[in-house]
Amino acid sequence: MSDTQTGQVTIDPHEVAKFTAMAEDWWNPHGKFKPLHKFNPVRLAYIRNKLCKQFDRDPNAEQPLKGLRLLDIGCGGGLLSEPMARLGAEVLGADAAEANIKTASLHAKNQGLEIDYRAITAEQLNAAGETFDAILNMEVIEHVADPQAFVSACAGMLKPEGIMFLATLNRTLKAYALAIVGAEYVLRWLPRGTHDWHKFITPREMEAMATKAELELVTSTGVSFNPLTDKWTETGDMSVNYMAVAAPLKAQG
Repeated sequence: MSDTQTGQVTIDPHEVAKFTAMAEDWWNPHGKFKPLHKFNPVRLAYIRNKLCKQFDRDPNAEQPLKGLRLLDIGCGGGLLSEPMARLGAEVLGADAAEANIKTASLHAKNQGLEIDYRAITAEQLNAAGETFDAILNMEVIEHVADPQAFVSACAGMLKPEGIMFLATLNRTLKAYALAIVGAEYVLRWLPRGTHDWHKFITPREMEAMATKAELELVTSTGVSFNPLTDKWTETGDMSVNYMAVAAPLKAQG
């Protein structure tokens, strides 16, 4: 049986161990995942608005995503899964680290939310024939062993009219200075070693991966942190963090 068939091709054991060690801290807004808590509002708004546009929903409705099946791949402690469930989506949260799934499941239960959390890989889900209206691939791709195989496995689960969200860090000197030197060593927002600059992905590389996975990047945006307002916002600057939306090529006509 090949690595692809066993679902292990994209898993990086070192990355899994790293996030397993931090699993209990996911829901502490002042802990090791503080940057993600600050980042959440801008990415949640981006996801909600793009999904509502794609599926002709009212973004101001109480549960605009009702009826949509969504995969949060690399869900961690559920920082995105829970808001998506509250917006009405049927959510499957998947993560290779069992400790993350245990943390996410317990928190969702305490919040009275029904979320299908599984310690499983993208390859295993794809092999099982799972399909989704939307896939959240957010801040995950820079932590996998084989980004192309990972994107392709996710693409294989998209329904013809579905869309996938991709978010990562650009491999630039500015990203190294801000996301690693600044965030990990100077400001200590993240534990040292959280990111490996060599695994960051440029927008051009992301587009090439999408094309190889029979996807088309239909839109992208930069995301920047303003230390004066202490907030993240969408910008035209993709030199550090960026987000994109991809759709199956056949759906683009």
